Amino acid sequence: MNTVLISGASIAGPALAYWLHHHGLTPTVVERAPAPRPGGQAVDLRGTAREVAERMGILDEVRAAHTDARGMAFVDSAGKRTATMAPDTTGDSGGAIAELEILRGDLVRILHEATATGVEYVFDDSITSLTETAHGVEVVFERGEPRTFDLVIGADGLHSRVRSLAFGPESEFAHDLGAYISIFGTTQREDLDGWQLLHTVPGRTAGIYPTPGGEAKGMFVFASPPVEHDRRDTDRQRELVAEAFADGGWDVPRLLGDMRDAPDFYFDRLCQIRMDSWSRGRIALLGDAAFCASPMAGNGTSMALVGAYVLAGELATAPDHRTAFRRYEEEMREYVARCQKFALGGVDSLMPKSRMFIRMRDFTLRVVPHIPGGMRLFGGLQKIANTVSLKEYRPRSLTSS
Repeated sequence: MNTVLISGASIAGPALAYWLHHHGLTPTVVERAPAPRPGGQAVDLRGTAREVAERMGILDEVRAAHTDARGMAFVDSAGKRTATMAPDTTGDSGGAIAELEILRGDLVRILHEATATGVEYVFDDSITSLTETAHGVEVVFERGEPRTFDLVIGADGLHSRVRSLAFGPESEFAHDLGAYISIFGTTQREDLDGWQLLHTVPGRTAGIYPTPGGEAKGMFVFASPPVEHDRRDTDRQRELVAEAFADGGWDVPRLLGDMRDAPDFYFDRLCQIRMDSWSRGRIALLGDAAFCASPMAGNGTSMALVGAYVLAGELATAPDHRTAFRRYEEEMREYVARCQKFALGGVDSLMPKSRMFIRMRDFTLRVVPHIPGGMRLFGGLQKIANTVSLKEYRPRSLTSS
């Protein structure tokens, strides 16, 4: 099991490629985009994921690209803060915003640079079919010539092509959380002083958060039954957001204006991917393709980095791929289950059903830090982030054959 095709060049894919190359295997990464994707939302590195980044030698670069986020504050329609949460009160990995936050595009760039030597990248292409044989997986590409690999790993996100080809349609594994999310760049420089601001009304939250260079990202989250639309029809997606927030107060009208013209507009349904197994034969899944917990979990990037470390280590040391895939799941299952469970609370917090719930949420955030031992109520995410203890995997060249 020496040659490994990885579908997806976002975070999970390059991280896996790094560790596979480190252990002496031969990874190839295929990505449908023409180059590493820039921009994107802010993501957090929590708990054990920081140790993975440190072992990769990229932790200093990640820190240098920090968004300078200081915390999160809920505001009323007049912009007055009604509750705040900061890493210095919730722990470096325990709050809604972790102490170490970075734009997804910056992390993608760092990972790509770390794997530029020793890893084959094939951009502007995608997998169209997978046929497993006794000796490997025959892969047909949209553009390139067919090739055969020992193993194939789908690290291609929530709407994974590998998962649909090898395991079945997305509808069999996606568990709907009853809401949509949109993220986009704003057109004005923001004086946020490092704070993410959120304005909540029943069923909806609008927000804005700082990014490097004094710029900012806008965000809309709203409860809604599924609405039929083409996933590639961004005009219709923008309409759905505008309709949901048409009567919004606070800074919502300006954010809606920014959203309409934002070139980095993102829109998707909030859901989780839940699977009984993340592997089938010589094909396995990693990151959101296998166990998306939704952005409400706050741990998606961390799960991807930790999962990549574990999967590569098991492939490098196990006697065969079946054993490696089984061990990978055994190491990650509890972590994933905890993250997905935590995300359900995040949905309730950002899309409360009543104004009374909003008042109770804000009151709790204001009071708990002043109660002796009260902050232990917010320690759950910190514990989740440290669920996995990293093994010391010996490089393939040092293991017996």
